[in-house]
Amino acid sequence: MTVTEDGKSQGARQRLISGPGILLVWLYGVMVVGAVSRSAVQISTDFHKAPLAYTLSALAGLVYGFITYSLVRGGERARRAALVCCAAELVGVLAVGTWTLAEPSAFPDATVWSDFGMGYLFIPVILPITAIFWLNKARRASAP
Repeated sequence: MTVTEDGKSQGARQRLISGPGILLVWLYGVMVVGAVSRSAVQISTDFHKAPLAYTLSALAGLVYGFITYSLVRGGERARRAALVCCAAELVGVLAVGTWTLAEPSAFPDATVWSDFGMGYLFIPVILPITAIFWLNKARRASAP
């Protein structure tokens, strides 16, 4: 096991993107592109139509980007940060998903998290649950 310049072991950094972690990075990367692209077009062309929905999609893209970065960066600090963001993402998906079903008029256009991510094959609700499981497993695997 090699030690990096900041004194952290290279093995701990790699652990987050090994096995299922690679799939998580790939899926989060796809979600970054989808959410950021979608919100950028919507905000620049039709922001007046559904500002809340488009802002939430942009926020989702930022969260996905940070989680992707944290998974790739690796290390215990990045794992904890990704875990907090995944928990916040899950709360956001559940809250927005419930809100869009309870009061559809509040969202004249869909967000990434609308209807629990139905427009994205429910990946937005499945992904944070899977990531939380993986990040907790990585913590247990790195514990002495």
